[in-house]
Amino acid sequence: MISLNQLQQFAYLSLTLGLVWSCQNKTKSIEKHSTPPPNIIWLVAEDQSPDYFPMYGDSTISLPSLESLATDGVVFDNAFAPVPVCAPARSALITGMYPTTLGTHNMRNYKAWDNKNEPLINIPNYTAIVPEGVRMFTEYLRKAGYYCINGPKEDYNFAKTEAAWDESSIENKHHWRKRKKGQPFFAVFNYGVCHESQIWVRGKDSLFVDPSEVPVPPYFPDNTIIRHDLAVNYSNLKRMDDQIAKVIAQLKEDGLYENSIIFFYGDHGGPFPRQKRSLYDSGVKVPLIIKFPKNINAGSRDDRLFSFVDFAPTMLSWAGIEPPKVMQGKAQFGKFEVLEKPKYTFHTSDRFDELYDRLRAVRSKRYKYIRSFNTQISHAMPIAYREQMPMMQELRRLYKAGELTDGQSFWLHPSKPSEELYDLRNDPYELVNLALRPELRDTLIKMRKVLKNWIKNTNDLGRYPEMELIEKWMPNGKELPLPPLEMENVEAGISLISKKADATIIWRQPNDSVWHIYDEPLPEGIDFEAKAERIGYLDSEVLINY
Repeated sequence: MISLNQLQQFAYLSLTLGLVWSCQNKTKSIEKHSTPPPNIIWLVAEDQSPDYFPMYGDSTISLPSLESLATDGVVFDNAFAPVPVCAPARSALITGMYPTTLGTHNMRNYKAWDNKNEPLINIPNYTAIVPEGVRMFTEYLRKAGYYCINGPKEDYNFAKTEAAWDESSIENKHHWRKRKKGQPFFAVFNYGVCHESQIWVRGKDSLFVDPSEVPVPPYFPDNTIIRHDLAVNYSNLKRMDDQIAKVIAQLKEDGLYENSIIFFYGDHGGPFPRQKRSLYDSGVKVPLIIKFPKNINAGSRDDRLFSFVDFAPTMLSWAGIEPPKVMQGKAQFGKFEVLEKPKYTFHTSDRFDELYDRLRAVRSKRYKYIRSFNTQISHAMPIAYREQMPMMQELRRLYKAGELTDGQSFWLHPSKPSEELYDLRNDPYELVNLALRPELRDTLIKMRKVLKNWIKNTNDLGRYPEMELIEKWMPNGKELPLPPLEMENVEAGISLISKKADATIIWRQPNDSVWHIYDEPLPEGIDFEAKAERIGYLDSEVLINY
């Protein structure tokens, strides 16, 4: 665990510095200071559970880059995604909000790369109108002078805002080296080589482990098909580790490694059936390593409950920015760290691609409670995308033949219980449902109440039919536009005004490729174009002043 004194010492590294306006550069810049704000880097693995990594006790394959990062950093044993699938989980990461509060709880709402979403069930591309004041948190970092970059994944379950990034590239061409000299940066590098789809896409590629030697979780049968798919995943992790090595080498080459905050985490649980899209720990628990500046507490472990909703406020806190009150997560470190840490994490499951369900879960360090709102639907919904995996096909075959154990077949049953309760200390794989055990009646009632209160207090939108929400957010099938900007000449220059109070105003000069965030009058005589934007609305008309 990280001591209070060390955290207080580290907090001083995270103070926000003053900003100065430069008409020549037409952007904000960080003033010189003896303790500059920290650089923050996210290394994000797609579809991975802690169980496959050496720092969590699995020695099946060596991952030298991540093992070295763990040696220099802190390994977190209780990090969680709120949703066991990527797009909703990423909406939580980028906003500090629960997807069920945002309206981003279904997989998926929005495909930036396709005009169609789920035509089989008539679900269009749409962006939920999020609660007042919700923004992509990188907007606050940019306003404080950070250079914010991301790639190649832009899957937030809503249309991204221009204010969020200096550079976001699906071609993976983003780099901190493009920033101004001395400018602090926040950088996200996403790794898709370990995604669920790569189990079948790379099924015939070289393996870096012997399938006969991989461990098989007890909820899977043990045969050659299962072992081969597991071996493919371990091999993909090696490929990812090699890619991560290049980023770490560049940080060291630039003299940035020691004093940067480096995250490695998975965007939700593992790629396999009963992992991805599942509210068991295999689907929501993620690996998390944080390397702190000067390698504070190197090689230690931390067992706090750390949810994705906490990431955004924690990043802001490290930068010396007070997290907005609207954020539901809590700053776990930095200047605005909360003293009382969360006692529970909360998890949700709704539509996955073309099929609907609704489950909710609450987890403490000891117990997991799962509530199903439709018991007549199998945990193992026949989602077309997942059915491509050899392991999934094999599980279907063995279940039909009656060749699975009770623990292996439970997930595949055509129906499921309304309540599940698991003792995670004694049953880490969640194979024995204790919901009907008299001796745990008090625990069941307590966890049920905690979950019920969370559903109410966070305004869980999963209780509404999706089409009803879409009709509210897109009347007559069209997104609502923001009103045009108004321009006013004031003593300090040109003032820009949006009638939508929580909209972000952005502007740029004719030759700029990046939009700047407007927060003070622009100089008289400057040529510019400007517009307002907000998650859930169409941008306002572009105001042109040249």
